[in-house]
Amino acid sequence: MRYAVLVTGPAGAGKSTFCRSFLTHLQASKRNGHLVNLDPAAESFEYAPSIDIRDLISLPDVMSELGYGPNGGLIYCFEYLLENMDWFEEELGEYGDDYLIIDCPGQIELYTHYPFFPTLVSNLNRLGFRTSATYLLESQFIEDKYKFFSGVLTAMSAMVNLEIPWINVMSKMDLVSGKSEDPARGRNGIRRKRNVARYLEPDPHLLTSAGGEPSDNNPRFHSLNQAIVQLIEDHPLVSFLPLDLTSTDSLETIVSHVDFIMQYGEDEEPKEPHDLDEGDFADME
Repeated sequence: MRYAVLVTGPAGAGKSTFCRSFLTHLQASKRNGHLVNLDPAAESFEYAPSIDIRDLISLPDVMSELGYGPNGGLIYCFEYLLENMDWFEEELGEYGDDYLIIDCPGQIELYTHYPFFPTLVSNLNRLGFRTSATYLLESQFIEDKYKFFSGVLTAMSAMVNLEIPWINVMSKMDLVSGKSEDPARGRNGIRRKRNVARYLEPDPHLLTSAGGEPSDNNPRFHSLNQAIVQLIEDHPLVSFLPLDLTSTDSLETIVSHVDFIMQYGEDEEPKEPHDLDEGDFADME
């Protein structure tokens, strides 16, 4: 059996870093993993991809030769890929009992507005891959509840569009715990939050609670917020696993959940994923 994990999410969410850590974890566990780059605009990787869309087509070439902008050029690249799936199938080769970790672009409209990835998933399934997806959302989003719920709705839209086993990941949780000294966010990382669990299991009533933000007092948004609350309550599809790449346990938890949703190792008994102790994230001040 072959396995493929799509690593998706908006730009800056840490997808490439997660792919690198995922691959390192598999190698340390004596498991076969291969990096697949599906971002035609990617510049460099710590691990050379086993399959690289840039060997077929690259965004800089499309922009220079056809005069397209970044977004139009990216769409052209994926249209070209789908027209040349025989190239992709040949590149997939005869991987057996291997993980393909597929690093995807950060333009979220590719997952929500176009059929590229559903078509790609259909081809992977046809070739005998068990396919799943992770959607990474950066922890900085919880600084702004409106931005956060925009991310929740986008994750929900992508889940519905792809229709495959799915895990949502709140990345860069070391910033929330204050372990980061990223100068762009100050010595202690982003502002610490109380009840981070309300974001890992999104509480839609955060939208209607008093928050002291300028738009809170604008009645024009009240009906829209109420509608969003109702949508999330009626379709509670999105929850997040916290990912702190400074913690081995955190990464192992994510990998165990990916293993579980694809039932990695068909000859073995199904394994329940182990959960990370979220106490470090639930009651921050």
